[in-house]
Amino acid sequence: MSLSIALAAAFVLLAGLVDGQQNPIPGQSSYVVPAGFPSSIFSSYYVAPAPTQEPQPAIFDPVLNLTYPFNLTNPKTIPTADNDPVFYPPAVANISNATAAAFVKTAIAQIVEIVAGSGGISGNCSKCVAALSIGKVVAQVVPQSVPAALVALCQATKFASNSSCTTTYSAGSYGAIWTQILALADISGQDGLYICNSLSSTFCPAPTTIPYNGTSLFPKPKPANATAPPASGQRVKVLHLSDFHLDPRYYASSEANCSSSLCCRTNVVNSAEPNGSISLPAPLYGAYKCDTPYDLGTAALEAIAPLTGVTGNESFAWTVYTGDLVSHDSQNQLSRAYVEYTETSVYSMFKDFINGPVFPVLGNHDTNPEAIDGPHSLPGPLGQQFSWNYDHVSSLWQNNGWIDAAAANEAKLNYAAYSIKNQYGLRIITLNTDFWYRSNYFNFINTTDPNTSGLFTFLVQELQAAEDAGERVWILGHVLSGWDGSNPLDNPTDLFYQIVDRYSPHVIANIFFGHTHEDQVMIFYANNGTVQNSSTALTPGWICPSVTPLTNLNSGFRMYEVDTGSFDIYEAYTWYADVNSFETLDTSASGPTFKFEYSTREAYPVGWPSDAPLNATYWHAVTEAMETNRTLIETFNTFQGKSSIKTPNCTNDACAAAKICYMRSGSAPLGRQCPQG
Repeated sequence: MSLSIALAAAFVLLAGLVDGQQNPIPGQSSYVVPAGFPSSIFSSYYVAPAPTQEPQPAIFDPVLNLTYPFNLTNPKTIPTADNDPVFYPPAVANISNATAAAFVKTAIAQIVEIVAGSGGISGNCSKCVAALSIGKVVAQVVPQSVPAALVALCQATKFASNSSCTTTYSAGSYGAIWTQILALADISGQDGLYICNSLSSTFCPAPTTIPYNGTSLFPKPKPANATAPPASGQRVKVLHLSDFHLDPRYYASSEANCSSSLCCRTNVVNSAEPNGSISLPAPLYGAYKCDTPYDLGTAALEAIAPLTGVTGNESFAWTVYTGDLVSHDSQNQLSRAYVEYTETSVYSMFKDFINGPVFPVLGNHDTNPEAIDGPHSLPGPLGQQFSWNYDHVSSLWQNNGWIDAAAANEAKLNYAAYSIKNQYGLRIITLNTDFWYRSNYFNFINTTDPNTSGLFTFLVQELQAAEDAGERVWILGHVLSGWDGSNPLDNPTDLFYQIVDRYSPHVIANIFFGHTHEDQVMIFYANNGTVQNSSTALTPGWICPSVTPLTNLNSGFRMYEVDTGSFDIYEAYTWYADVNSFETLDTSASGPTFKFEYSTREAYPVGWPSDAPLNATYWHAVTEAMETNRTLIETFNTFQGKSSIKTPNCTNDACAAAKICYMRSGSAPLGRQCPQG
């Protein structure tokens, strides 16, 4: 155990004693997972579980009524091409193949000339926009020729390696997606600037946030002196899981310290090792540069009940899952079938191990191509090109008994987002946050309108209905709306922040995200965060630690104690498994050990009353304490990495200032104003 981790653990214990009587943990302090895979959770296997290899279950999909073939996940035959259907915008002209080829050849030559600087255009940004303008014409006239042209351009200009150019811009990867974007985006306006900045920050600077008056979306003004429902005094246990990232292609004993890409696969190497030798054999239960093997996934799920104290016939009141089921494969190794397989497998494991309803959201990896979701406003069939996924997951959720038919139908129409009132009276509203994720290239179409997808119209309608009915709401998403501003786009998260401001704190009790794989928290304030103090703090955003260890993290999960009247959180507990210990684990004797990491209330003691919730005001008080107590920042930093030995220190002034600022930044514009450290 590193010194910083040991100090953090000691500080938590001491803090509990200083604050008063230390709160008892809800279950066992640690749990050693029994040796062997729980084979009964799947009815049949292509490759049976064994102490030295991952299982290959034969996954039956009750929605599609099929069993996925072994070659989809066989670790020894990983595919290198995605052959799913691709979609193109309709061509505006009907020309012969010969004419089309000549047209594309001329366009490529013109773009190469612009990039080389011999076309009379100076400045990287002007060059990029000019090149895109030519690409737009090609995408409109001969759309099916664009992917091959993009590959050729990428290679000719040495924008990336030849293999990366092919992997990125072939039709089955992102080539057809970029064709749609070129054809439909306003290249000469802000859309073009966003596209160029996404390709490289050296091409164009990031566009500034466009002021957007979100009040036009609100049916009613915010009620004066609105108050949240009172606490009932009764508390229930709520589980929070995120970023499972199952890797069914994980191969025990393969290279766990590979030079690039996702490790623990048969198709990766450590380039520093001679003759393909393996520097670090992949342990059965996972490694720091790898996603979750079946053995680690089931071990984490097995550990939940004894650690949280939800055993026997008991159940969680409900569980929230904030997205990302699928492994971090390169795009040419992914497919619709692989996504659907993973959705079916992981949700079935949740059903087996977790009692009570689970309310999931989609993550950026839970689609194909990865991170891509298109708005319904795209013309013709393009607006429905991702319906296969929304139909599939919503039907799985209904089949598992987690949501009803009305919510499932709503999810099919709203990009897998739905609103549902649970058995305790809490309204849960989920969002597909790909529509503010900067890696979803469809967000570069009509960037001046942050509500192109209609997602925020849906959110406001549900929040207004909740306000009218006197309901409290939890909002679930995947990609966090703020922190350092590196993941989301400015305009949509600025609008989201305005919506949170309008309906907090009387309606919105808590907001939940995943995505970073780290244990973090954000605070939303009134007036778009212009004044940040205890009186303006409105709502906390909880960012859940991941099950996957990728990258350099331990595996973990969290549980909340929630009041059934106000639906505020009164305590949050986090557990983890030390991935560094997996290398020396005798898997014939036992599985990994999951252990209690910390209690939020005890980790961050700020003189908070025991009967007060861990709300935004509490978290603002924590950030104030951090300004004068560096130990609190070091504690937060340790827990951010789930006590991993790989977690970098945060001991200098720049890091401390940045950490506090990130915690106070609930939108990308706020996060990007923070000092970097």
